[in-house]
Amino acid sequence: MTFDEVILGRRSIRGFKPDAVPKTLIREVIELAMRAPSSYNTQPWNFHVVAGAPLDRIRQGNTERTVAGVPDSREFRSHGAYGGTHRDRQIEVAKQLFAAMEIARDDKDKRQEWVLRGFRQFDAPVSIVVSYDRVIHGGDIGPFDCGAVTNALVNAAWSRGLGCVINSQGIMQSPVVREHAGIPEDQVIMMCVAMGWPDESFPANAVVSRRKSVDEAVRFVGFDS
Repeated sequence: MTFDEVILGRRSIRGFKPDAVPKTLIREVIELAMRAPSSYNTQPWNFHVVAGAPLDRIRQGNTERTVAGVPDSREFRSHGAYGGTHRDRQIEVAKQLFAAMEIARDDKDKRQEWVLRGFRQFDAPVSIVVSYDRVIHGGDIGPFDCGAVTNALVNAAWSRGLGCVINSQGIMQSPVVREHAGIPEDQVIMMCVAMGWPDESFPANAVVSRRKSVDEAVRFVGFDS
């Protein structure tokens, strides 16, 4: 693919084939992603690639704790609930996904199952947990750099035919993830990426979210026209 084809074609994948993803291909994707920029080339990121039985244990622990009402224990700061335009966009894409999956507004069972899919990391064959070094915890630069490398990761994967969805639900129960992924205490869990071969028959995979226009997002300053 050309760069433009990757950027314009990529979409979040929430339904995966059960087929395994070769370790060599994942290494190739991560190696490409690690060309992402970082502050002063500090490269604070770490990747914990989980599959098989350990990933199944994470899915189980995430789901059980969530159903039992165990509070969110994400290790990065949250701004709380979205409001205003941001909430409107969140609702818009949720409506698109629910329509694709034929989940009615009043169907509590299907809505709950959709939520739990997120905690199961969408049943993807691979989960990549992104963390950063705790020694720089407390500032915003490390998480910013991890955002850059995660963006590069999902685009590199797409260029190789792999689908991804960046998924904070999968790391909300951080003690479960830390235990079964073997993440040392000197690292802060930032985010996870569900990865695998896209299942083209899964309706939600066809959803393309609406994007802000350039005119909405950009101000040009100092230009003649």
